[in-house]
Amino acid sequence: QVQLVESGGGLVQAGGSLRLSCVASGSIFSGNVMGWYRQAPGKQRELVAAITSGGRTNYADSVKGRFTISRDNIKNTVYLQMNSLKFEDTAVYYCAGSKWASMANMITHGMDYWGKGTLVTVSV
Repeated sequence: QVQLVESGGGLVQAGGSLRLSCVASGSIFSGNVMGWYRQAPGKQRELVAAITSGGRTNYADSVKGRFTISRDNIKNTVYLQMNSLKFEDTAVYYCAGSKWASMANMITHGMDYWGKGTLVTVSV
């Protein structure tokens, strides 16, 4: 059974930084695309960033240059470093895992496993 457990959310002032972590267990991680999504109140869930096991990344335009996704394949952990946070980054952030190894297949077929989410609140 796959489990994804997020941590690191919280309250931060605009311009500040947070780092989210997601530990994966079960038959996932090695070779799989992992990513972070977010859902703000009243909005649809959106892809924030994704990363392949080889380190290829994909970012939403709204976070490029501010957020960095990384992974530790030994610790089965994926990270999201968030810098220069804005009020509009306020959302529940979800860790996600795909059955696919390639970014293209993940984008086509979507993610298969989800964490419960961690709340990030950015105050002005």
